[in-house]
Amino acid sequence: MTTAIAESILVHPGTVATAKGDGQAVDLSGAASRVFLGTLSITKIIEQESLDVSIFGSADGSTWEPKSIAAFRQEFYAGETPLLLDLTAHPNVKFVRAHWEVARWGRGTEIPMFEFGVTLKEIPADILKEVSTKATA
Repeated sequence: MTTAIAESILVHPGTVATAKGDGQAVDLSGAASRVFLGTLSITKIIEQESLDVSIFGSADGSTWEPKSIAAFRQEFYAGETPLLLDLTAHPNVKFVRAHWEVARWGRGTEIPMFEFGVTLKEIPADILKEVSTKATA
């Protein structure tokens, strides 16, 4: 039997970014699994700009690792992008947060504008086991 998949919000949907920034810290220490499905949802953009979103980890929620532990692909358009976040190689990470960078080029205003959100859903261990079993069969 599969347990309910909890969703955590790293960046609230509808967040408008015109400069680099960070989302809120999310405590994952209570998760039964160390594997998560991240979703970057971009709802509004202007032309000729890019958005880079990466995930940083922390053991205590205040001191963050200097390098990201995962990153979504660079985006230029509205839509949804998935990311598999596997924390098994990062046993000390108990908190995560999103960090974003924006860039703009070409005509018009020099200030980029993205409206987006980032969520994480825990992938239950029984689903991971089932997928792993099917993949090796």
